[in-house]
Amino acid sequence: MIIKHSKYKNTGILFELLVRQITADTLSGAENSPAVNILKKYFTKTELGREYRLYESFFKHINTSEAKADMVVSTIIESSKHLNRSVLKRQKYNLIKEIKNHYNLEEFFKTKLPNYKAQAAIFTLLEVYNSENLSNPNQIIENKTVLLEYLTNSNINKQEVKDNILEEFKNQDKDVRVLAYRVLLEKFNDKYADLNPSQKLVLKEFINSVDNTPKLREFYNTKITELKNTLLTLNKKVTNRAIQIKVNEVVNILPSLGKTDKVNDDHLINLLQHYQLVEELETVKWLLRNE
Repeated sequence: MIIKHSKYKNTGILFELLVRQITADTLSGAENSPAVNILKKYFTKTELGREYRLYESFFKHINTSEAKADMVVSTIIESSKHLNRSVLKRQKYNLIKEIKNHYNLEEFFKTKLPNYKAQAAIFTLLEVYNSENLSNPNQIIENKTVLLEYLTNSNINKQEVKDNILEEFKNQDKDVRVLAYRVLLEKFNDKYADLNPSQKLVLKEFINSVDNTPKLREFYNTKITELKNTLLTLNKKVTNRAIQIKVNEVVNILPSLGKTDKVNDDHLINLLQHYQLVEELETVKWLLRNE
């Protein structure tokens, strides 16, 4: 699921536009700007006000180191989890309704903000992390990269961001670990190209059984036995002695898991890599058959 940015729901943008509206009303000669009362009503001792302080905190740390920038973003995300999402949603709805009563919404939101991209990235990231279904790692990586680059005023290595996110999600609950496996899968695809059917089956089982260690361990051991038999069979068709020796070495070191061993991400990568080897040996066998 992709979270779409909405400037109508973006607390940072709403606050900034109200401040700008107060300035515009004052310059136009209005004695009492409706935006002043709206700002006080919705951003003083409210969930909206508390969420706005997260945006405000972010923009106070411009031109900082990457390590500190990462800490700022992580702190904001964690702090957002303590907000009452249902109250926040209701307050935003009522805020838009009140703005509409005093201003033309199209004109109100027409103002271009210089920090719009960062504002949008904060909103999207907070929404993703507070969603019931974390399912789009690319969206997290893209938005986190935007924020880190904004704070550091420098280019950020996306692969490092991806690695950090994977590490962050390793020991989380089922939904979050599913996301971690998807990030891991992308890393694997970057190096080894697209998955073959056997690899897809392995990944599907890891995702579906992420909370069922005995079942996953049994599946893993079954696949290890299957891989050994397949590799030995294919190896008989290989005429290159050096390749035969290497394949036999691989078969001998393929690790099975004991009754108390836990399945982890390394085991997933292990299976994916060895099914990649099977595919390559299949290609070798086909080439030999057609020589």
